[in-house]
Amino acid sequence: MDKFRMIFQFFQSNQESFMNGICGIMALASTQMYSAFDFNCPCLPHYNLAYGLGILLVPPFILFLLGFVLNNNISMLAEEWRRPQGQRGKDPAVLRYMFCSMAQRAMIAPAVWVSVTLLDGKCITCAFCTSVPVESLGNASHPRLSQGEIERVLARIPCKDIYNGQQLIANEVAVRYLRCISQALGWCFVLLMTTLAFLVRSLRPCFSQAAFLKSRYWSHYIDIERRLFDETCAEHARSFAKVCIQQFFEGMSTDLVTARCHLPRKAPADAGEAAEKLLGITDQGTMNMALKSWHRCKPPLHLHPPALPTGNGWAGEGQPPTYPSAPRRETAAYYSWV
Repeated sequence: MDKFRMIFQFFQSNQESFMNGICGIMALASTQMYSAFDFNCPCLPHYNLAYGLGILLVPPFILFLLGFVLNNNISMLAEEWRRPQGQRGKDPAVLRYMFCSMAQRAMIAPAVWVSVTLLDGKCITCAFCTSVPVESLGNASHPRLSQGEIERVLARIPCKDIYNGQQLIANEVAVRYLRCISQALGWCFVLLMTTLAFLVRSLRPCFSQAAFLKSRYWSHYIDIERRLFDETCAEHARSFAKVCIQQFFEGMSTDLVTARCHLPRKAPADAGEAAEKLLGITDQGTMNMALKSWHRCKPPLHLHPPALPTGNGWAGEGQPPTYPSAPRRETAAYYSWV
């Protein structure tokens, strides 16, 4: 249990670790789904291709969309992309970094599904069984069948129980031929994905390391700022609710004292602390205005903007802004041992 707790704490340490854990779980889930999936080829000439390629491509697309849905940054990316300009500019490089990061993680589970499917070979066998070269692998001169009848016989290759074309081509030969091709495609796909991942990880810092660090930093900043804003709003809502409930019970106590029912109770000591956390926002309209202002014009990302001088003067018109300087106090202390 301690190891699982440590792993869970590692996944919760930051957003990237959490999403890496989610993608790993989805990759394992995709393999389990494929192993539990009951593959039944229709064994019909016009349906085998659609069924085989559908099983090969449709679940990876669903897993790709599911990877975006489970990623918490997708809503943050949409908000940052659609928000008004306001007092803070939007950096397209940061948006591209966030989208590429989510896309790379969302591609893990589909890549695992495609790799497992190709290495297993059932989908390729079902989809391309009618394309088996009978001239080189079978006895094409034995029966006098039309092209449609030959395709109907070859379409039953994945269904060993109803296959009746042993004299045309042996079922084991056709299945092994198609499975070898499928496994070769599977290993090529794994090699291609591994090579692409290696190139992205190794060559990207060599060309744009400064831009990459900048985009990564501001992506983390947007995530942290959003979480802190949510926590601040939740804390304000808690304090607002506490003060509202306190005022309600104080009013009820006053009414009960007027009606001579019982004595009023003393107000709790933390009511003043809750009122201080409201920061002057004490009604619904002001809070709604603050939330709209945060969405429309976020504050600029400079805490203490200095007035930069130019060659012979200040950048702005007029006199440079003056800031009141804090008085300096010097204190001398003398110690003597007598």
